Amino acid sequence: MSNIDFAAAPAEAEGGYGIAPAGYRLPAETHVGRVRLQVAGLERSLAWYGEVLGMRVLARGDGRATLGAGDGAPLVELHERPGAAPVPHRGRLGLYHFAILLPDRAALGRFVAHLGAVGERFGASDHLVSEATYLHDPDGLGIEVYADRPRESWRATGRELRMDTTPMDVRSVVAAAGGEAWAGMPAGTTIGHVHLHAGSLDRAAEFYHAALGLDAMVWSYPGALFLSAGGYHHHLGLNTWAGPGARPPAEDEARLLEWELVVPAADDVDAAARSLADAGFASRDGRADDPWGTTLRIVAAG
Repeated sequence: MSNIDFAAAPAEAEGGYGIAPAGYRLPAETHVGRVRLQVAGLERSLAWYGEVLGMRVLARGDGRATLGAGDGAPLVELHERPGAAPVPHRGRLGLYHFAILLPDRAALGRFVAHLGAVGERFGASDHLVSEATYLHDPDGLGIEVYADRPRESWRATGRELRMDTTPMDVRSVVAAAGGEAWAGMPAGTTIGHVHLHAGSLDRAAEFYHAALGLDAMVWSYPGALFLSAGGYHHHLGLNTWAGPGARPPAEDEARLLEWELVVPAADDVDAAARSLADAGFASRDGRADDPWGTTLRIVAAG
């Protein structure tokens, strides 16, 4: 839990819950764009992302590849650094997971059945606002694949959205597929959120909430803070679960190179950059590093 007094904040976010920042606020249409990852072996990663996740190769060349779903929307960029060290089990800041949002529960049911069919190990949770599976790619990079529950079913306690981690009803999720087989990531799949290991929730809130302009949605979840735009449950999760001695990833390790936050227009990119600069955080060409060196790129839609 952050020590920031969200209860004293001046305004609630969309939906009757959440805390808006006191100053600049990102537009409600803001969403997460593609994620860029450094991996040890491009061919190994392409095989896994294709077979297990069902992603399509949209473009490749010069040790990199762009992957997406059935509608051709780019979701993930893989950048090869031969021999990059895998992600350690604990003690590293940066990526906890990036989260692939499927368009509906039926698609999640097809995906869960597919994981069983190919023998891929995974975790599964019910977060009240969503149902999610958790995997690791060949380099140990964390991935969530999930589907949202209808927004009208979300509930709040006061101004804080209710989220939890309980066991998923796997049988019910698989049954939602209606027996239809998995045929790869369907049209409408997006990157729903990114979740990061941070060194301090207070410092994270200063950067991502007060300076960047995301609303606080959940702040009493043990060791975590969840932020979003437009009343979504979260576009960004932050936690301190890596431990007090955690370090940023090294240049020669598998890691998150950067993640995108997509805003409606170029003027919104400039406004976010000004807000970050006013708070003492440098940015250039829409890119800014958080206090632990994780790079965020703010881009205009279209």
